[in-house]
Amino acid sequence: MISQDYAFEINYTFNFHFKGIKTFTSGWFRRTKLPQIQGVSEEERLYLLGEYDALVQNIVSSIDCQWLSEPRHIYFAENKTVQLKKAKGLGFNIPPTLITNKRDLVKTFYDQHDGNIVIKPISKTRIDYQDQPGFIFTNVVGKDVIKDLDSFDMNPCILQKNIQKEYEIRVTVVKDKVFAAAVDSQEDEATKVDWRRKKLDFRETRLPKTIEKKCVQLVKECKLGFGAIDMIKTMENEYFFLELNPNGQWAWIELQTGQKISEAIINGLT
Repeated sequence: MISQDYAFEINYTFNFHFKGIKTFTSGWFRRTKLPQIQGVSEEERLYLLGEYDALVQNIVSSIDCQWLSEPRHIYFAENKTVQLKKAKGLGFNIPPTLITNKRDLVKTFYDQHDGNIVIKPISKTRIDYQDQPGFIFTNVVGKDVIKDLDSFDMNPCILQKNIQKEYEIRVTVVKDKVFAAAVDSQEDEATKVDWRRKKLDFRETRLPKTIEKKCVQLVKECKLGFGAIDMIKTMENEYFFLELNPNGQWAWIELQTGQKISEAIINGLT
């Protein structure tokens, strides 16, 4: 039987207190911050962080209430391979994709797409180093990288064909509501591959009904009530799915476009 009261604290940097989990009526699991652990070896630090992360997952997943998205489904939906498989199954266009750490496969994939490929992380795009956040952006794989590939260790990663864009779209889905916002990432050389490199302005846009429907279906397939989907629109009027963020940011889009995303979230919690 699960205890109805929780309390956890470490060095004043990580506090976690629940008193009577049955008192929750609705919940929005946004994100958590793990403690800063000092005075132990790197191996111990990584182990302890894993334990604290498991603690958070176990606790929030034990709460029965009306979630916008249940935490366990959020964790599952962060799996990029699951996203791509489900998106493909729903009929989305997805870029040719390779997930590997094998150099020979990378070289073959590079040649298959005439050297026009990008590389991105499998999971984490944010790294915290000495209390300062850093980000791993999507990058083009150049000839120099392929040439020197045998000279360094290769981490598992996602490689995709670099789809030529007219513009990019962030689609925020809340239950059955769809809010699409476009960003003209191709107008700035720095943001052609990854629009997150600069603060760009987003504008409201309309998606074809078939694409809207697929976006809602994908979020539901992942058993979520909320999802932020990144897409590409090509000059040929094709739409390509890139990824789904089950806890993506949205407030700046609402401020720039006037879309009533927060209202939809409130309604989803009541």
